[in-house]
Amino acid sequence: MPLTSLQRRVLTASLLAPAAILAVLVLPDPAFALVLGLILLGAAWEWSALAGLTTPATRLAYLALLCATLLLLRGCLPPAGLVALLVLVSLGWWLLAVALFRLREIRAASGPDPRVLVAGLVILGAAWLALCRLHGAPQGPHLVLFLLLLIWTADIAAFFTGRRWGKAKLAPVLSPGKTWAGVQGAGVGAAALGLALGLGLGLSPPALLGALVLCLATALISVVGDLFESLLKRRRGLKDSGCLLPGHGGLLDRIDSLLAAAPFFVLGLIGLGITP
Repeated sequence: MPLTSLQRRVLTASLLAPAAILAVLVLPDPAFALVLGLILLGAAWEWSALAGLTTPATRLAYLALLCATLLLLRGCLPPAGLVALLVLVSLGWWLLAVALFRLREIRAASGPDPRVLVAGLVILGAAWLALCRLHGAPQGPHLVLFLLLLIWTADIAAFFTGRRWGKAKLAPVLSPGKTWAGVQGAGVGAAALGLALGLGLGLSPPALLGALVLCLATALISVVGDLFESLLKRRRGLKDSGCLLPGHGGLLDRIDSLLAAAPFFVLGLIGLGITP
């Protein structure tokens, strides 16, 4: 009997999650940066198609441009510059959220879109820098793992609460399956993890409240990352960004939430003094 979509999704996740956890906890910082960079290059390959590049040569050129961008940012961006970049990217995601929720029509796109190509370099580059910065901080691997658990928990809670209680659609033009009930479920799960993070780190009551709010806001902005990728796919008439991961689609379909959440989460940890 063939597996259902949910069964394929669960099976793929059960294989990917242990590998991701092992990589985060075991790999030294340089190896983690390299592995993460390779994953983002795979995501960039899919992004290039969503941006309208159709030939292997142009898509490979985009990957080369991303590599150059990552190396340039890693080698030349001072700590203060990284914080400024995280602020700008996080602000951009929140402004994008407003635009997405006001969207009432999606126009089909044809040909290369320079705006999407540039956005991909910024989004992928900022997420890579944020996660590398976090992994290299004190307790960094555990905080990276916490971020992954936060996103996974929000995603799972949104899926099941949406299926059980979801009626009002969140963004029907972009993603008919997402509901406000699902967002509320994601928020509850994220708040619980925020409380666990604060207690685990022994934070003072004000900082504990800050950690709870940060986790809740991170879960919300992760939804924006998912919706933005949905917009890019619908503009090109695609259901998935790829077919690499059974039940999940492509790499972008799996990490779209993380791309939006990582810069904001790391910025919040720096603001709370948890990450120097």
